[in-house]
Amino acid sequence: MATAKDHLMTATKYVYRFSEGNAGMRDLLGGKGANLCEMVGLGLPVPPGFVISTDTCREYYRLGRELPDGLMKSVRSEMAVVEGAVGRRFGDPAAPLLVSVRSGSKFSMPGMMDTILNLGLTADTVRGFAEATGDRRFALDSYRRFLQLFGKVALYLDTEPFEEILKAAKESAGVASDAELDERALEDVVERFERYARSGPHAFPDDPWEQLELAIRAVFDSWNNARATAYREYQGISHDLGTAVSIMAMVFGNSGWDSGTGVCFTRNPASGTRELYGEFLANAQGEDVVSGVRTPRPISELATEMPAAHTELVRHGQNLENHFRDVQDIEFTIEHGKLYILQTRSAKRTAMAAVKTAVDMTDEGLISKEEAILRVPASDLMQLLVPLFDEEAKQRAVEEGRLLGRGLNASPGAATGQAVFDSETAVERGAEVILVRPETSPDDMPGMLRAAAVLTSRGGITSHAAVVTRGLGKPAVVGCSDLYVDLSRKLMAVNGTTIHEGEDISIDGFTGEVFAGRIETIAPDISRNDALIRLLEWADGIRRLAIRANADTPNDAAQARGFGAHGIGLCRTEHMFFQPERLPSVRRMLMSAGHVARLEQKIEDARVELQQAGGVSAEIEKDIREAQDALEGDAESLAYREALAHLEEYQTADFSGILRTMDGLPVVIRLLDAPLHEFLPPLESLIDEFATARASGAPAEELAEKEHLLEEARSLRESNPMLGHRGSRLGLTYPAIYEMQVRAILAATNGLKAEGLDPRPEIMMPLIMGKAELVALQTRLRTVATAMGHTLGKPGIHFGTMIELPRAALLAGELADHADFFSFGSNDLTQMTFGFSRDDAEEKFLRFYLERGLLPQNPFATLDEAGVGRLIRIAVEEGRAANPRLELGLCGEHGGDPQSIVFCESAGLDYVSCSPLRVPVARLAAAAAALGEREKDV
Repeated sequence: MATAKDHLMTATKYVYRFSEGNAGMRDLLGGKGANLCEMVGLGLPVPPGFVISTDTCREYYRLGRELPDGLMKSVRSEMAVVEGAVGRRFGDPAAPLLVSVRSGSKFSMPGMMDTILNLGLTADTVRGFAEATGDRRFALDSYRRFLQLFGKVALYLDTEPFEEILKAAKESAGVASDAELDERALEDVVERFERYARSGPHAFPDDPWEQLELAIRAVFDSWNNARATAYREYQGISHDLGTAVSIMAMVFGNSGWDSGTGVCFTRNPASGTRELYGEFLANAQGEDVVSGVRTPRPISELATEMPAAHTELVRHGQNLENHFRDVQDIEFTIEHGKLYILQTRSAKRTAMAAVKTAVDMTDEGLISKEEAILRVPASDLMQLLVPLFDEEAKQRAVEEGRLLGRGLNASPGAATGQAVFDSETAVERGAEVILVRPETSPDDMPGMLRAAAVLTSRGGITSHAAVVTRGLGKPAVVGCSDLYVDLSRKLMAVNGTTIHEGEDISIDGFTGEVFAGRIETIAPDISRNDALIRLLEWADGIRRLAIRANADTPNDAAQARGFGAHGIGLCRTEHMFFQPERLPSVRRMLMSAGHVARLEQKIEDARVELQQAGGVSAEIEKDIREAQDALEGDAESLAYREALAHLEEYQTADFSGILRTMDGLPVVIRLLDAPLHEFLPPLESLIDEFATARASGAPAEELAEKEHLLEEARSLRESNPMLGHRGSRLGLTYPAIYEMQVRAILAATNGLKAEGLDPRPEIMMPLIMGKAELVALQTRLRTVATAMGHTLGKPGIHFGTMIELPRAALLAGELADHADFFSFGSNDLTQMTFGFSRDDAEEKFLRFYLERGLLPQNPFATLDEAGVGRLIRIAVEEGRAANPRLELGLCGEHGGDPQSIVFCESAGLDYVSCSPLRVPVARLAAAAAALGEREKDV
């Protein structure tokens, strides 16, 4: 007896005809299937077919990789409709219908999942297919393609034997490409392919319906293959979406020299230029174009080769771009002169092309400025900020004979790294490598994700290597025909020069040039990119969040201002102390700091004791005088004051340079935060140095100095410096250091004001855990400020604190009464909240957590909204309630992450601060976040 559940399953609609869907059904039909439906609705020449939904894929996995009941019945029903439209029957030995079986998720994942073409051919149907088409060679060519692709995708056979058979056939026939093999040669290839396809654990099926079921399973399985999973993780695509399966009647670009196949873009995906851009191959199928096995021809030559098809393609391309209001990536096939459109999707493009296209389409009236901002992924702007080769260094490389050859400039950017020849080595060695291959395939995806760039000897501008690297924003040179790649010996040879694995090469993705050795790179100049400047100006008119930069030097500050930063949100003063010429003064200060601190504490304790004694005690007064005399005159105190004076000079110059560069804009300066032991040599090396000096009979004065340094290092050493004597604790126990820094900030400010400039420093105290610390510190530091003639608060000198401890976030209401601003140090706040060290977590266990779903994402890359974000929201709400004028910013690495910026917008922060290079990213992301919030309000 049927249950309610059985009835529900039976009633589920798994399959949709192309005529039943539209572009708005991407969730259900995947991007490819939805767009096929839309094109049918527009009347474009699309072969008949249908789509199996993404719901079915999810059900397949829910059932333990079993097809749902009723699916194949629905598939058979829809296949009958396709048979009626084409006039051929699936599995008919006399005139068989062949179909393609293609993957397609909601989001484009080019080459990551599997596709099978020419499905329906068997030893029996290939004979009928040959008779029906009148071309036995064409039928055999289609069959050998199907055997190879089905064997790899559905039977999980190693592809190498197929390649070896085909290679041997071409060598025996003395031809360079598959298209040149004659009928007899193909008969031999097919026979050997069949033998191999039947040899595995899952023999090649002679029943086309069994083939179709296996193909559907294989496409569903490819959703979770290694390359697809890696791609989704890299692109931030959910693993729960599943893939649709599009089944379509085959049309044949390999049916003769009046046929062909190709890929084109309605605008150049590398530069954004408005032109039909792409490639085609005559007498070929789609796999030939993207695999790089044959070198395709520019789409412009199609106008001469097949002018009617070219004219129609141009017309359909323009109509599709206007309809979708975006650049289209179109796959097409021409069968005996008739054009078919097999796919359209929004094109993967470089950031350069994305920016230019968005601005141009706005000027053309296709999209609005708001749409242009949302059209360009903010993180992609980093592609425009990557280094370029220094032209002089590049010219020297040419003069030295290091130019090895030229290929196609498939994806822009400059890269230098060690040549590696397989994906596994690229993954193992990391980002400082260039992956070199004859051509890439989806199996190379893990290595492509890790490598700095890709170089291939074969393939065109629409090959797998070109399309994927453009989407990833990595430089690539493809189709370098002078390049011979020997994978077995792990080397490449170009014009007499041999490069072995591990040797450096350099590639220029802007020009297609390949060099031996390393070439110096330089930062790009975005001031010359008019389209980017306009897009960012539009963004600035929309965003609410101010964008500041993390900068520690005038050069950093100048770069940040050049990229449009609206101030500095974090200037880390400890970085200034680490400069070599300053370390001697820092170390002299540290060697005496403990002595001075003890004297100061002795004076403070004695004064308290004197007060308790009624203010009269000759003995206590004597102790105070002796301690004061020592503080003013003994050698250690003098050395301490001298070292502080030297550092104050350096710091004054530092702050003057940064404030001058950022004239008229706020500069948040964080007082010294690093643990003091970091400024000393490692304790172990000091022990060795002292032992060596004593054993060698060094002079007593030198030994005493080394012993003193060793003692100080021992006294400063901590078991857990991250949680130790740093930040505000340092400012309280060694107050002279913070006082010196504040004097330097204000001296620099006074000097610049005397010049008529408008310096705007904001002084930040780090690692505050509560009100008592903040009040104690500010009491001393505000006294320094008023003594130097400054007013406090707005519009005077601002004092604020960094919120980087969970306790500080939870007590924000108490802190806000004593602060002009909060700056959330999201790096440390994340460490403290999770109990993770960002320096160790990724190497030790973070990847394990991410791979097993124990964490949804890396919390150091994208802000953890559930925990860290909640602490920030509490601090914002309670801080603003206590002090409505409180300024709120975020200055951790998350300030440059678009997803984290969305959180900062929703949390009501006033600004984010990020590295100078990420300022353009943050400007665009902040505008997109503001638009998102407005959409929600509507």
